[in-house]
Amino acid sequence: MINELDLVALTKPLPAQKLAVGAVGTVVMVFDGNRAFTLEFTAFDGSPIAIVTVETDHVRLVRPREVAHVRELTT
Repeated sequence: MINELDLVALTKPLPAQKLAVGAVGTVVMVFDGNRAFTLEFTAFDGSPIAIVTVETDHVRLVRPREVAHVRELTT
């Protein structure tokens, strides 16, 4: 079960937002019993990257023993 404020990783890319598989976002809203989520993506300096709504197959919960990977957001 994914809840508001959980960290999730993308399982599918979001090319329009320049977000790759594995990008980590915060759940800000849960719809219809986990059928869709609004996610917020930010840079490490806190600047906004994107707020998107995706279906459940686009995300998975971040696991405790995973490591963040850093990449520059292309413009």
